[in-house]
Amino acid sequence: MEKVKGLDASQLCQRTDPEQFNFETTADVDDLQDPIGQPRAVQAMQFGTGIERKGFNVFALGPSGMDKRAFVSQFFAGQAQSEAVPSDWCYANNFAEPHRPQAIGLPAGMGVRLRQDMEQLVEELRTALAASFESEEYQTRRQVIAEEFKERQEQAFKGLQERAQEGGLAVLRTPAGLAFAPVRDGEVLSREEVEKLGAEKRQQLEQEVETLQEELQKILRQMPSWQRDMRDKMRELDREVATLAVGGLMDELRERYSDYDRVAKYLDDVRKDVVENASEFFPSEQDPSTVLSALLGGAGAQREPGGPALLRRYRVNVLVDHSSSEGAPVVYEDNPTYQNLIGRVEHMAQMGALVTDFNLVKAGALHRANGGYLMLDARELLLQPYAWDGLKRALQSGQLRIESLGQMLSLVSTVSLEPEPIALDVKVALLGEPMLYYLLWQLDPDFADLFKVAADLEERMERSPENQLLYARLIATLARRHDLRPFDRGAVARVIEHSARVAGDAAKLSTHMRSISDLLQEADYQAGEAGSEVVTADAVQHAIDAQIYRSDRLRERAQEAILRDTLLIDTEGEAIGQVNGLSVAQLGSFAFGRPTRITAQVRMGKGEVVDIEREVELGGPIHSKGVLILSGFLGGRYAAERPLSLSASLVFEQSYSGVEGDSASSAELYALLSAIAEVPLRQSLAVTGSVNQRGQVQAIGGVNEKIEGFFDVCRARGLTGEQGVLIPAANVKHLMLRQDVVDAVAAGQFQVYPVEFIDQGIEILTGVPAGERDEGGHYAEGTVNYLVEKRLAQLAEKRAEFSPAAGEGEV
Repeated sequence: MEKVKGLDASQLCQRTDPEQFNFETTADVDDLQDPIGQPRAVQAMQFGTGIERKGFNVFALGPSGMDKRAFVSQFFAGQAQSEAVPSDWCYANNFAEPHRPQAIGLPAGMGVRLRQDMEQLVEELRTALAASFESEEYQTRRQVIAEEFKERQEQAFKGLQERAQEGGLAVLRTPAGLAFAPVRDGEVLSREEVEKLGAEKRQQLEQEVETLQEELQKILRQMPSWQRDMRDKMRELDREVATLAVGGLMDELRERYSDYDRVAKYLDDVRKDVVENASEFFPSEQDPSTVLSALLGGAGAQREPGGPALLRRYRVNVLVDHSSSEGAPVVYEDNPTYQNLIGRVEHMAQMGALVTDFNLVKAGALHRANGGYLMLDARELLLQPYAWDGLKRALQSGQLRIESLGQMLSLVSTVSLEPEPIALDVKVALLGEPMLYYLLWQLDPDFADLFKVAADLEERMERSPENQLLYARLIATLARRHDLRPFDRGAVARVIEHSARVAGDAAKLSTHMRSISDLLQEADYQAGEAGSEVVTADAVQHAIDAQIYRSDRLRERAQEAILRDTLLIDTEGEAIGQVNGLSVAQLGSFAFGRPTRITAQVRMGKGEVVDIEREVELGGPIHSKGVLILSGFLGGRYAAERPLSLSASLVFEQSYSGVEGDSASSAELYALLSAIAEVPLRQSLAVTGSVNQRGQVQAIGGVNEKIEGFFDVCRARGLTGEQGVLIPAANVKHLMLRQDVVDAVAAGQFQVYPVEFIDQGIEILTGVPAGERDEGGHYAEGTVNYLVEKRLAQLAEKRAEFSPAAGEGEV
């Protein structure tokens, strides 16, 4: 097997040559117009915005900080510019059913115009109606109607009086009403005088009174009918006068909106209502009904003439106004509650009660985005009660129906409204993390029908020369967007190098916009502190160092514990069954590596490799899987034809929290092989990498942080040239190490070994050849594999001595 050599310093970090850029600073670079490094998401957005089919809404999925809103908004805004401005939407009074306001759609800008026209109409109606109802002709005609009723009443009573006089009776008004009494020579007879009359005369008078009483009752029964006739005539007169007064105004307004059927019908309804309620425009003392009320003995209703109630009755509530819009709307709702999304009906307090009308209907984000595009944060939407259900219902029905949550859940008993639904035509984009997208797809059966387009944003892009030039334009664009100083070529190159480090791959660049933007702004601050007009590579490096310093308190404490021998980590010498493993701790956006001692103990047993972390429930399932793979490797290589008769225990020493991942499985295997063969391992080396059952070392994550974590410990104790780290060969392409690590490797003070197989790693760690099987299937004497196989054979023989076949109970 080929012997592994340490990596050359040039392989540890791929630098960016500033000379490849043909500009001095980013001030000379054009803005980047298209999204960078997102070909899949770009194609999805182009399709999602272009297709006009139901259900093809967009879900932009990507990690937090990817600036999904800006990405989606760019496509929506570009498409919206080429589209027509959508209709204005208004709510107006439904005179037949006031609890169901009618929705009116109008071309952009005409909603406000209709509202202004209606306000002006009310003012003009006041003047026109006042002039008509105060005219001499109107007053004369009303008087004629009143005199006609009065004359009919007087004629009826006059005839009754004449009949009474003929019968020797007189009609008297008493507190109890009208009464009849006998008279002589114009004088009413007293009771005594009536008694003196003969019986025949008294009987005649009684019969006459009875007849007159019947005629009086007949007259009184006719009075309500006469009063109704008079009221009807007066109402008819009011309608006639009001119709003439408003006809010209209404005809002119109706002609203006004759092309809009809903408005024309609404104006016809207004005309009818104005005619029916013309008295609302007058002060109480001039109210036409006051005359009638006075004639009938009433007091007349007292009300505020032409007051707020009247203005509200004929007002137009402009829900959505596009008078100043250009193209289709693009709306982002940052607080997608149910009411902010669907709309709401507000209430106002009057005399201790909550009342409402069509003027208190308020628009939601879907109303403002209707005919255009709406962006919502998926997580915020799902956190709001009933908001997700409301959005789905609107998209499925294609209608915007405003419903009060309290009314819908029967939580309030106040009078509410049922506004007429509005047709909905909107493209919705949800912005969220991948986990939310896949959970919704799995758990909500409606999700796949409503959000058919997934715009999956990539966190990394290829680090090709062409893409590095595009990245320079991205830096220039972000610098201008945030009003930063120009970045020179060296600063751009350093940002690109750091971007590859953030991506965790020397051949990739990060597209995590928040990280890039934050670094640019901090570098600009550092340049300002240094008094520079241009951001240099030094300013970028200072910003990176400052970011690390603000976040590395716990890393510093961990390294201090190692240097003070609180945590036991050896960086020199040799030990059997003991190796330095490497792990990564993630604290927010900051990650750091730290070494951990891994030890193994072996004894005779039944072929079990015991993971102590798993036994005490500190090990995760992936870590446990890595340990179980070790049993497969040992059995397959060393005990294919005999029992594997050992019991081994593995543990992360001084680990007091959970352990997860399989990146330490190769280190555990090295410790196990060392313990079995009783061959010491170099403690000046640390190991990372997972292993499979065939002994291949596999790639892991966080390789840069792991190397630097062990390097920092070694440097603090003093670099000897013997220290280093074993990494999977597959991770070499991911290396973007700090400059101090690269310099130490170049000086021969530290080594990074790329390992493909366990045999390569065991040779480096022990200094003893691993050994390969010869034609007879045997390992060369003295090799690590020979010693392992020999020890396992000895354990198998000893175990056979204790087997039941030998007459002993199994231990």
